[in-house]
Amino acid sequence: MAKERILVTVKTYPTLSRKYGETVCTAGIREDGSWVRIYPVPFRRLDETERYSKFDWIECDLHRRIADPRPESYTPAELSDLKQIGRVSTADNWSERRRLLLEKAQVYDRLDDVIEGAKANEISLAVFKPTTITGFIWENEDREWDPKKLEEMRTLHSQLDLFEDNSWRETFKVIPKLPYSFSYRFQDAMGRKSELQVLDWEAGALFWNCLESTCGDEAQALRKVHDKYFVSFLKTDLHFFLGTTQQFHSIAPNPWVIVGVFPIPRDSRLRLL
Repeated sequence: MAKERILVTVKTYPTLSRKYGETVCTAGIREDGSWVRIYPVPFRRLDETERYSKFDWIECDLHRRIADPRPESYTPAELSDLKQIGRVSTADNWSERRRLLLEKAQVYDRLDDVIEGAKANEISLAVFKPTTITGFIWENEDREWDPKKLEEMRTLHSQLDLFEDNSWRETFKVIPKLPYSFSYRFQDAMGRKSELQVLDWEAGALFWNCLESTCGDEAQALRKVHDKYFVSFLKTDLHFFLGTTQQFHSIAPNPWVIVGVFPIPRDSRLRLL
């Protein structure tokens, strides 16, 4: 099978899977603007040379993920073949990122369109432009991973694979669970109001970094996350990367969550028209 070339735009906060251990959902677009979801990826177990960042081009063999009916879902044929091969910079006012994500990829501005597309199993990833963002909130969550799932995962992965490099097991520790969930409140082009959870890894990483900088003061850390995602990002031409969850893809009234944000600078050329 020919190698796929994908521009990474989404890396969700790691979750635990009984079958796959700690995994990250990665998503991005091909050169033609079509979406690809890559799962599972044990990102923090990858060698340093194999790790990739958002807006890196990666290359790998992908197989359709049979267990996941969503149309963009694939699984890596071999994780060791997943390579970072380039990067799209922010040069020229993000011109290349604009071309790929706002021109090549379809941009939606009506929630009804993406909800209907999910129910018809036509899309499960999309670029979305909110018309008005009215809030960024957080809610308390469980502070520890489900102990039963954690134990099952550890039991499964405690067995050494004789055909793989198992050195990672000696030092690997499961990532801390986020004690809060974050969500945006917004309106679409038709005035429909919605609240969608943000699963972007960068939001979680920002919380932990802010918590460290405020010496463990969670209230201050949360305000810093709010200032970044609401105050700072609202000064940009903010777009969302939306994705559906496999569990609720075809049954929830609104199966979408925000799997990434795209705080692109406003196009100065438009202000001159």
